[in-house]
Amino acid sequence: MLVGPLKSRKADFGLRIFNPDTSEAEKSGNGIRIFCRYLWDLGLVSQAPFSIETKGGIVNAQVLENGKLVKVDMGIVSFSSAKIPVLGESRDVLLETLSLNGKNIIYSAATIGNPHCIVINENPSESLAREIGAQLEIHSNFPNRTNVQFMKILDRNNIKIEIWERGAGYTLASGSSSCASAAVAKRSLVCAKKILSFPCLEAT
Repeated sequence: MLVGPLKSRKADFGLRIFNPDTSEAEKSGNGIRIFCRYLWDLGLVSQAPFSIETKGGIVNAQVLENGKLVKVDMGIVSFSSAKIPVLGESRDVLLETLSLNGKNIIYSAATIGNPHCIVINENPSESLAREIGAQLEIHSNFPNRTNVQFMKILDRNNIKIEIWERGAGYTLASGSSSCASAAVAKRSLVCAKKILSFPCLEAT
Protein backbone atom coordinates (compact mmCIF):
# COMPACT_ATOMS: atom_id res chain seq x y z
CA MET A 1 0.00 0.00 0.00
CA LEU A 2 1.33 3.41 -1.01
CA VAL A 3 0.44 6.45 1.15
CA GLY A 4 0.97 9.81 -0.52
CA PRO A 5 1.66 12.33 -1.80
CA LEU A 6 2.75 13.55 1.60
CA LYS A 7 4.39 16.85 2.49
CA SER A 8 8.16 16.69 2.72
CA ARG A 9 10.81 19.19 3.80
CA LYS A 10 13.50 17.29 1.89
CA ALA A 11 11.82 16.48 -1.43
CA ASP A 12 8.99 17.48 -3.74
CA PHE A 13 6.78 14.67 -2.42
CA GLY A 14 6.72 12.25 0.49
CA LEU A 15 5.77 8.58 0.25
CA ARG A 16 5.20 5.79 2.78
CA ILE A 17 5.05 2.14 1.76
CA PHE A 18 3.39 -0.65 3.74
CA ASN A 19 3.67 -4.42 3.24
CA PRO A 20 0.79 -6.93 3.45
CA ASP A 21 1.97 -7.90 6.96
CA THR A 22 1.51 -4.21 8.01
CA SER A 23 5.27 -3.58 8.35
CA GLU A 24 6.60 -0.42 6.72
CA ALA A 25 9.05 -0.80 3.83
CA GLU A 26 11.90 1.65 3.38
CA LYS A 27 11.80 1.61 -0.41
CA SER A 28 10.15 -0.18 -3.33
CA GLY A 29 11.27 0.28 -6.92
CA ASN A 30 7.98 -0.93 -8.41
CA GLY A 31 5.98 0.98 -5.81
CA ILE A 32 7.82 4.21 -6.57
CA ARG A 33 7.21 3.83 -10.30
CA ILE A 34 3.49 3.27 -9.68
CA PHE A 35 3.46 6.34 -7.42
CA CYS A 36 5.18 8.41 -10.12
CA ARG A 37 2.55 7.47 -12.67
CA TYR A 38 -0.12 8.34 -10.09
CA LEU A 39 1.41 11.81 -9.69
CA TRP A 40 1.41 12.15 -13.48
CA ASP A 41 -2.24 11.13 -13.74
CA LEU A 42 -3.15 13.74 -11.12
CA GLY A 43 -1.26 16.41 -13.06
CA LEU A 44 1.13 17.00 -10.16
CA VAL A 45 4.27 16.36 -12.22
CA SER A 46 5.36 17.07 -15.78
CA GLN A 47 8.25 15.55 -17.71
CA ALA A 48 10.68 17.50 -15.54
CA PRO A 49 12.65 15.55 -12.87
CA PHE A 50 11.26 15.54 -9.33
CA SER A 51 12.19 14.03 -5.97
CA ILE A 52 10.43 11.71 -3.54
CA GLU A 53 11.28 11.20 0.13
CA THR A 54 10.98 7.59 1.30
CA LYS A 55 11.95 5.94 4.55
CA GLY A 56 14.96 4.54 2.66
CA GLY A 57 16.14 7.94 1.38
CA ILE A 58 15.50 10.46 -1.35
CA VAL A 59 14.67 9.09 -4.80
CA ASN A 60 14.90 11.15 -7.99
CA ALA A 61 12.41 10.32 -10.71
CA GLN A 62 11.07 11.43 -14.05
CA VAL A 63 7.99 10.55 -16.11
CA LEU A 64 8.70 10.50 -19.85
CA GLU A 65 7.05 9.70 -23.19
CA ASN A 66 3.72 11.18 -22.16
CA GLY A 67 3.40 8.92 -19.13
CA LYS A 68 4.50 5.69 -20.82
CA LEU A 69 7.96 5.57 -19.22
CA VAL A 70 9.01 6.17 -15.62
CA LYS A 71 12.70 6.63 -14.84
CA VAL A 72 13.84 6.20 -11.23
CA ASP A 73 17.29 6.64 -9.71
CA MET A 74 17.18 4.09 -6.90
CA GLY A 75 20.37 5.36 -5.27
CA ILE A 76 23.76 3.89 -4.41
CA VAL A 77 24.06 0.24 -3.38
CA SER A 78 26.11 -0.47 -0.25
CA PHE A 79 27.51 -3.80 0.93
CA SER A 80 28.34 -2.45 4.39
CA SER A 81 27.19 -4.71 7.22
CA ALA A 82 26.50 -1.66 9.40
CA LYS A 83 24.19 -0.07 6.84
CA ILE A 84 22.25 -3.17 5.74
CA PRO A 85 22.39 -4.29 8.68
CA VAL A 86 24.06 -7.70 9.12
CA LEU A 87 25.41 -8.97 12.44
CA GLY A 88 29.15 -9.12 13.13
CA GLU A 89 32.13 -6.85 12.69
CA SER A 90 31.99 -3.98 10.21
CA ARG A 91 32.71 -5.27 6.69
CA ASP A 92 31.42 -5.62 3.15
CA VAL A 93 29.18 -8.70 3.12
CA LEU A 94 30.22 -10.61 0.01
CA LEU A 95 30.18 -14.38 -0.51
CA GLU A 96 29.88 -15.20 3.18
CA THR A 97 28.49 -18.39 4.71
CA LEU A 98 25.57 -18.79 7.08
CA SER A 99 24.04 -21.92 8.57
CA LEU A 100 20.42 -22.81 7.89
CA ASN A 101 18.86 -26.13 8.91
CA GLY A 102 22.29 -27.67 9.26
CA LYS A 103 23.37 -26.60 5.76
CA ASN A 104 25.77 -23.85 4.74
CA ILE A 105 24.49 -21.18 2.36
CA ILE A 106 26.82 -18.79 0.56
CA TYR A 107 25.30 -15.33 0.27
CA SER A 108 26.03 -11.66 -0.24
CA ALA A 109 24.11 -8.80 1.31
CA ALA A 110 23.39 -5.28 0.13
CA THR A 111 21.21 -2.27 0.79
CA ILE A 112 19.76 0.26 -1.60
CA GLY A 113 17.72 1.84 1.17
CA ASN A 114 16.28 -1.55 2.13
CA PRO A 115 18.08 -4.82 3.02
CA HIS A 116 18.76 -7.68 0.60
CA CYS A 117 20.29 -11.16 0.86
CA ILE A 118 21.45 -12.52 -2.51
CA VAL A 119 22.18 -16.22 -3.01
CA ILE A 120 23.80 -17.32 -6.28
CA ASN A 121 22.02 -20.48 -7.39
CA GLU A 122 22.09 -22.48 -10.62
CA ASN A 123 18.44 -23.54 -10.30
CA PRO A 124 16.36 -20.72 -8.80
CA SER A 125 12.70 -21.65 -8.48
CA GLU A 126 9.48 -20.50 -6.88
CA SER A 127 9.56 -23.40 -4.43
CA LEU A 128 13.11 -22.51 -3.38
CA ALA A 129 12.14 -18.89 -2.83
CA ARG A 130 9.06 -19.83 -0.83
CA GLU A 131 10.84 -22.34 1.40
CA ILE A 132 14.39 -21.07 1.89
CA GLY A 133 13.60 -17.42 1.21
CA ALA A 134 11.04 -17.35 3.98
CA GLN A 135 13.59 -18.75 6.42
CA LEU A 136 16.38 -16.40 5.34
CA GLU A 137 14.07 -13.39 5.76
CA ILE A 138 13.97 -13.95 9.52
CA HIS A 139 17.48 -15.39 9.98
CA SER A 140 19.26 -14.05 13.05
CA ASN A 141 22.01 -12.59 10.84
CA PHE A 142 19.55 -9.89 9.73
CA PRO A 143 18.30 -7.78 12.69
CA ASN A 144 15.71 -5.95 10.53
CA ARG A 145 14.81 -9.05 8.49
CA THR A 146 15.71 -9.02 4.79
CA ASN A 147 14.51 -9.37 1.23
CA VAL A 148 15.91 -12.50 -0.44
CA GLN A 149 16.93 -13.15 -4.04
CA PHE A 150 18.09 -16.41 -5.61
CA MET A 151 20.18 -15.38 -8.59
CA LYS A 152 21.45 -17.26 -11.63
CA ILE A 153 24.12 -15.64 -13.80
CA LEU A 154 22.99 -16.16 -17.39
CA ASP A 155 25.92 -14.33 -19.00
CA ARG A 156 27.94 -11.14 -18.50
CA ASN A 157 24.92 -8.95 -19.19
CA ASN A 158 21.97 -10.96 -17.87
CA ILE A 159 20.82 -12.43 -14.58
CA LYS A 160 17.68 -14.31 -13.55
CA ILE A 161 16.20 -14.03 -10.06
CA GLU A 162 13.52 -15.53 -7.84
CA ILE A 163 12.34 -13.18 -5.10
CA TRP A 164 11.06 -13.47 -1.56
CA GLU A 165 10.06 -10.05 -0.26
CA ARG A 166 10.31 -9.15 3.39
CA GLY A 167 6.81 -8.63 4.73
CA ALA A 168 5.16 -9.59 1.44
CA GLY A 169 6.29 -13.11 0.51
CA TYR A 170 6.91 -14.59 -2.92
CA THR A 171 6.73 -12.02 -5.72
CA LEU A 172 7.28 -12.07 -9.48
CA ALA A 173 9.06 -8.72 -9.75
CA SER A 174 10.90 -6.25 -7.52
CA GLY A 175 12.79 -3.15 -8.61
CA SER A 176 15.03 -2.92 -5.55
CA SER A 177 15.73 -6.68 -5.67
CA SER A 178 16.82 -6.38 -9.30
CA CYS A 179 19.13 -3.47 -8.46
CA ALA A 180 20.68 -5.23 -5.46
CA SER A 181 21.17 -8.49 -7.37
CA ALA A 182 22.76 -6.71 -10.33
CA ALA A 183 25.12 -4.86 -7.99
CA VAL A 184 26.24 -8.12 -6.36
CA ALA A 185 26.79 -9.71 -9.78
CA LYS A 186 28.88 -6.73 -10.86
CA ARG A 187 30.83 -6.54 -7.58
CA SER A 188 31.57 -10.27 -7.81
CA LEU A 189 33.23 -9.53 -11.19
CA VAL A 190 31.09 -12.05 -13.05
CA CYS A 191 28.97 -9.52 -14.93
CA ALA A 192 29.55 -6.41 -17.00
CA LYS A 193 28.45 -2.87 -16.09
CA LYS A 194 25.15 -3.13 -17.97
CA ILE A 195 22.95 -5.91 -16.59
CA LEU A 196 19.38 -6.94 -17.36
CA SER A 197 17.47 -8.74 -14.62
CA PHE A 198 14.76 -11.29 -15.40
CA PRO A 199 12.37 -12.43 -12.63
CA CYS A 200 11.72 -16.14 -13.07
CA LEU A 201 8.42 -17.12 -14.66
CA GLU A 202 7.53 -20.80 -14.62
CA ALA A 203 4.96 -22.35 -16.95
CA THR A 204 2.06 -24.16 -15.28
